[in-house]
Amino acid sequence: MFGLGPATRIYLAAGATDMRKSFEGLYGLVRDRLLCEPLSGHLFLFCNAQRNRLKVLVWDGTGLWVCAKRLPRGCFSWPPTGDAQGKVVLSHEELSLLLGGIDLAKTQSKRWHRVVNSQDSTAA
Repeated sequence: MFGLGPATRIYLAAGATDMRKSFEGLYGLVRDRLLCEPLSGHLFLFCNAQRNRLKVLVWDGTGLWVCAKRLPRGCFSWPPTGDAQGKVVLSHEELSLLLGGIDLAKTQSKRWHRVVNSQDSTAA
């Protein structure tokens, strides 16, 4: 099995991908379309035109994995091809939301910071 460490990047291929592609076809898309190294250990995500099937390509150090997910109803929130490369970088949290069916365009990242009250620090 493969793990997602903090250094693992997640690349989403914007637009539609032919889901008949497997190891070699997806390897070529990562190398030629996304301009990334397929054997880097990073995750590469692809989706079909109907947005109900998703494939992940990842190298675990000993071989390539191709994982697939099919939705019986509904569709993944997937960006259309925007730039020339058609590559989007996701955070680990965004990957979890995407795989869970959450529309990333409608979500908002909230960062909570602890504020130290100046009176608390001088009271000691």
